[in-house]
Amino acid sequence: MRRAILIAGLAGMLTAGSSGDAFGRDVANPIWPDNYVGRLQALALVQSLRAELLANPSATLVLDRWCADHRLAPPGSKIVADRVKGTDKAADAAVREALGVGPDEPIAYRRVRLTCGDTVLSEADNWYVPALLTEAMNRELETTDTSFGRVVKPLDFTRTTIASKLLWSPLPEGWEMQAADGAAAANAALPVPDFVLQNRAVLKRADGRPFSLVVENYTGNILAFPPPAR
Repeated sequence: MRRAILIAGLAGMLTAGSSGDAFGRDVANPIWPDNYVGRLQALALVQSLRAELLANPSATLVLDRWCADHRLAPPGSKIVADRVKGTDKAADAAVREALGVGPDEPIAYRRVRLTCGDTVLSEADNWYVPALLTEAMNRELETTDTSFGRVVKPLDFTRTTIASKLLWSPLPEGWEMQAADGAAAANAALPVPDFVLQNRAVLKRADGRPFSLVVENYTGNILAFPPPAR
């Protein structure tokens, strides 16, 4: 019951986590074909990324690999946290409960767009407890665009998922009971929305202390590469 209340509280605060300034993605980019096979391929890729994110503590490192494997940027590109300035979301009771801290404990907030080259792969809200990080880590988070996962990697942290949900499914409800239609209009492109997946998780130090709550909204740019040749 307590976990359900916590999730409900976070959901109420974070449902609009992807709102704010648009990141300039062209959702009409005609890459993926709007047919049965194209939709199946897109869904399989989104679910593959979701599984990787749920199985690894660092979203940054997962996106590093995703970017390289799918050639979303020049070789050698790494994820950079483009900080969104002028935004602040105070930690409410649900955030503090997730982090296991009282009402007087200072909590810092960081909003970033994780980019690979010029491609925005996710937008993330991050509340963290400065007292549980080193002075050097706090300074780097405050003054640089280094991603959170890279900064706190020395903590050997783990990740506990609170919630994970698809924000988009390219296949209609009940698709598995319908006849496959491989036809598509000439040059018809699969309309991919701005955001396709959201994860909420708590990061914990090696001693089990929660030190960060993250809400990650993954963009349609995760599919910004040509589909497999047929």
